[in-house]
Amino acid sequence: MIKICIQVDAGSFEKNLYNEKTLEYKETRQVFRPYPYPYGFILGTTAAEGDNVDCYIITHDSLKPGTIVECEPIGLLEQDEDGEVDHKVLAVLPGQDVEAGEELQQELREFIRAVFDQYPDRVVRIGHILPREAALAHIQACRDA
Repeated sequence: MIKICIQVDAGSFEKNLYNEKTLEYKETRQVFRPYPYPYGFILGTTAAEGDNVDCYIITHDSLKPGTIVECEPIGLLEQDEDGEVDHKVLAVLPGQDVEAGEELQQELREFIRAVFDQYPDRVVRIGHILPREAALAHIQACRDA
């Protein structure tokens, strides 16, 4: 199980930003397209770009920003931003069963492309959804000491 701090609930145009190490709220920014799923970051991790590892929680449940939830990783969405690895863990709430297949991959790809269309100077590459084992390995590699 992993612990995730929720930044955005599904359907929201507002992304709440936190100091990802202290969980102190910083500000809210508007996004150009509503998030398809709740989104946040995994506690106790540091990714290559210096922030915590990002995570989509694949659920239709409403998750309030600022709350911490326990989830089970199910996959890893390959993503690079300006040539830097920025993979996204895909997770589910305990007891929920979701397939991390082509339909989910296409939905996330369309969302991410729509968001980054607003930033033409940024280059984003979205790859495949890798299996659960890749998500676990990525989380482990990014665990804080």
